[in-house]
Amino acid sequence: DQHMPKQAAPSDWDLQGLADAVARDFNVRVDPKAWLEREPELEEQILRDRMVRAVTDAYDAKVARTGAPIMRHVEKDVMLRMLDQHWREHLGAMDYLRQGIHLRGYAQKDYRFEFKREAFELFSAMLDRIKYETSSLMSKIEVRTQEEIEREEEERRQRLMRALRAQHDEAGSILAGPEEGKDPRPGAPPTPLPLPPAAPHTTPFVRNERKVGRNEPCPCGSGKKYKHCHGQLSNFG
Repeated sequence: DQHMPKQAAPSDWDLQGLADAVARDFNVRVDPKAWLEREPELEEQILRDRMVRAVTDAYDAKVARTGAPIMRHVEKDVMLRMLDQHWREHLGAMDYLRQGIHLRGYAQKDYRFEFKREAFELFSAMLDRIKYETSSLMSKIEVRTQEEIEREEEERRQRLMRALRAQHDEAGSILAGPEEGKDPRPGAPPTPLPLPPAAPHTTPFVRNERKVGRNEPCPCGSGKKYKHCHGQLSNFG
């Protein structure tokens, strides 16, 4: 009624807003504007019935794909949760109504009759919200089969193993460092190995005087053998 008020002319209907609301709340794409363009004489009730049928057909296809026993179990669970939530909200609204119902007497109204009337309206609104929100939630729920769960679990396990192997290879390459003579960048030319340092140039020692023998007289003129005189000093050197 928000997008198609009763007794309103078709030109006043918000068909785009209606299509967006159906897609948002029931996960079904409909195009009432195109329907009305193809059939200008389309009545309001027929248009409503078509949208309800589109939502119903989409849900029936989901039940056939998932399985009726599973969907019946999900429906019961969702309905109980909705009843519990909205019933608690309804009790709070009833307490609020009970606290202020006596004020109706100032308007010359029977507060007991007004309490019954407004309580019934609150109860009817609660039932409408439960039906609408339950239908909306069930239209959005996607129940996965056991085969789908196992397949997704296997894919997740494979992705995890690939990620772990990639981390292991990366950590190993970091610890090992680049190979000798190889640039770590992919596609780079090999780096030439450094040449060993050149040995320092040394001049060979050349003795300018004749070497004195150990048993020869010491050149100092002491008369002792060289090994008992200055030869002992050369041994310490």
